[in-house]
Amino acid sequence: MGAGRFAPSPSGDLHLGNLRTAILAWLFARSSERAFLMRVEDLDRARAGSEELQLADLAAIGLSWDGDVVRQSERSGHYAGALDELRDREMLYECFCTRRDIAEAASAPHAAPGTYPGTCRNLTGTERAAKRELRPAALRLRTEVGSFAVADQLHGTYTGAVDDFVVLRNDGVPAYNLAVVVDDGLQGIDQVVRGDDLLSSAPRQAYLAQLLGYGIPGYAHVPLALNSHGKRLAKRDGAVTLAQLAVLGIDADGARSMILASLGLPTASLDAALDAFEPTSLPTDPWVFTTDPNALGTGKTIGWPS
Repeated sequence: MGAGRFAPSPSGDLHLGNLRTAILAWLFARSSERAFLMRVEDLDRARAGSEELQLADLAAIGLSWDGDVVRQSERSGHYAGALDELRDREMLYECFCTRRDIAEAASAPHAAPGTYPGTCRNLTGTERAAKRELRPAALRLRTEVGSFAVADQLHGTYTGAVDDFVVLRNDGVPAYNLAVVVDDGLQGIDQVVRGDDLLSSAPRQAYLAQLLGYGIPGYAHVPLALNSHGKRLAKRDGAVTLAQLAVLGIDADGARSMILASLGLPTASLDAALDAFEPTSLPTDPWVFTTDPNALGTGKTIGWPS
């Protein structure tokens, strides 16, 4: 019946917000009788030992997954094949823009916020050759639409901009938007559950999936965990990883209970939470986590267990 997945980047310890998203991905998959797959997105920002620690933390809170862990670093042939297909269809072009170039172009009047303005789209062969002498090129997708709509279980139909986004970085590393689409397509992922900060990237990815002949997954972009200042939860926000919580006497079961409580689900076990899980009943506001007891009891703010 398809599959869902959790796909962390091994750049450090997972914090409670990451673990909450993992639990939600597991609940969505298991409640719909899908397989639940684990993929390590280690093309970039991989830190030695992080993968092992992350997988151990996920297992410690009770998560299990189907099959072997898949690593993006072992799938370069799949990404090269997708790039070859797009190149053969003349859907790629070289881009020599720096981040500053793009930022300055995006600040021009009438420029759509956050979209690539097409600066290198129609360079001549002579112009490309001259620019190659100055810096290596990234590859961008020559898109044929300005926007694309996706179905999200929590947000409904979402239509977002689709620009000429990067599919191969100028250091030769496949871009996230390409790798995730190829991986989801080849792994049979038809359900993508992740943080709602990634909602705006879904139209680009769905468009690319369609171009490559993959099915477009159903999405569920879930609310993030925030700190008491309304910023995305990070490891600098106090005791927010399992290792940090353990020092304070809160084990993995206690951390899982906090997460399940924040979702309004039974805290006894993941199986109990699964029995009660209903996507339409999930909180729609972010989970504000704090270690400050004075901030507790303010509605949506949840911190230490009493």
